[in-house]
Amino acid sequence: MNRPTSRRTVLTAALAAAAAGTVPSAVAHAATTPSAAAPSAAASPVDNHFWRTYTDWRCGFGAGTRAVAGRRPGLVIGRPEGRTDYTDPHTGRTSAWEYATWTSPLHRSAVPATEVIASWNAHTPEGTWIQIELQGRYSDATWTPWYVMGRWASGDGDIRRTSVDDQGDGRSSVWTDTFSVDDAASGLRLVSYRLRLTLHRAPGTRRTPTVWRLGAMASDIPDRFTVPASAPGLVGELLVPRYSQNIHAGQYPEYDNGGEAWCSPTSSQMTIEYWGRRPTPEDLAWVEPGLADPQVCHAARFTYDYQYEGCGNWPFNAAYAATYDDMGAVVTRLGSLTDVETLIRAGIPVITSQSFLEEELAGAGYGTSGHLMTVIGFTADGDVIANDPASPDNEAVRRVYRRREWENIWLRTKRYDANGKVRSGTGGICYIFWPVKSAPSQHRALRSLGLV
Repeated sequence: MNRPTSRRTVLTAALAAAAAGTVPSAVAHAATTPSAAAPSAAASPVDNHFWRTYTDWRCGFGAGTRAVAGRRPGLVIGRPEGRTDYTDPHTGRTSAWEYATWTSPLHRSAVPATEVIASWNAHTPEGTWIQIELQGRYSDATWTPWYVMGRWASGDGDIRRTSVDDQGDGRSSVWTDTFSVDDAASGLRLVSYRLRLTLHRAPGTRRTPTVWRLGAMASDIPDRFTVPASAPGLVGELLVPRYSQNIHAGQYPEYDNGGEAWCSPTSSQMTIEYWGRRPTPEDLAWVEPGLADPQVCHAARFTYDYQYEGCGNWPFNAAYAATYDDMGAVVTRLGSLTDVETLIRAGIPVITSQSFLEEELAGAGYGTSGHLMTVIGFTADGDVIANDPASPDNEAVRRVYRRREWENIWLRTKRYDANGKVRSGTGGICYIFWPVKSAPSQHRALRSLGLV
């Protein structure tokens, strides 16, 4: 369940879906009141930017890569730029790889940022993998080094997907999946950035990764122990499958000690199956026969970050979701439960990250330094309906949490732990998954939040 703060720093200082014929849903909604209107983009402390079109891929600087058009434009290896050896730190195995690179245009963020989180959607067939890097320009006109934001493959037979520790220049650092300015109080900010992709394949083959989407969420969330309350604006609930992580306790301990730590992949799997996707029997053949919900074990294995030693790497969960047919996925921050209502109204569940003491969230029955759950709707009182995987069984997964308590534990950036020490909060982090061919209302909801 936990995403231990000692291993990373976060912030310091379906009506439409049913109409699309893709998922079961049951959403009834009330009109949003003026007081609950979404904040203007100019006021948002979050900037989302993605490269995903044929034009986007042609506008970057490629060395050995090629843009491909079609129903889902992407970037592939054309003629490899060179060959390199990579020693996998988790297996000790050194292998040769052909590679090609693509560097994005420089993106000037609408928000001078203290944090940046990259995310990507890609296909990596056997014998291929990708590396994602970020370089940024500070507000004093100096530059960061190139930071590795992930080495990723959908499988684990060629390389072990991994984040990279011990990256920093004395002014900023990368903590697992998050670029962070070391001293936000200094006023230093990241004002622009570019991303670099390196596509790898086994020498002498014609295989290639295909990257469909690459981008990042840049943000500057103010330090706060409490956040303003939003006014309820929606009544309704999405019919999202319910899976408990706790029924997997002790299973596959090589993936972060088993199910008791699988809140992130369990939430991801619930949402993927809401959209009608799931692993095939062939995909699940490795799971011990007789285990309940083997697809949750599968999600844990294929989101696992071998450096972080956990399944809670945010971009790795988004990338896992996008391995399913025609799925898009991003990591972002939302500003309030009003934003969540916008997505739920369009039939899109939201996977959220939060941390809290047991007494801070009535009905939870536990406290956590980091936990993922899936928001699926709102009651007539505006309270949050969530599929909480930290439940004793699947039937108990559906929970109702008090709106004010829930909104605060999700959006705050500072909190007190059980010993009275100040700890960080996630500041509204969430994963959002959707079909690439989505209903018009879903597209409008995603566009209103800068995600498409």
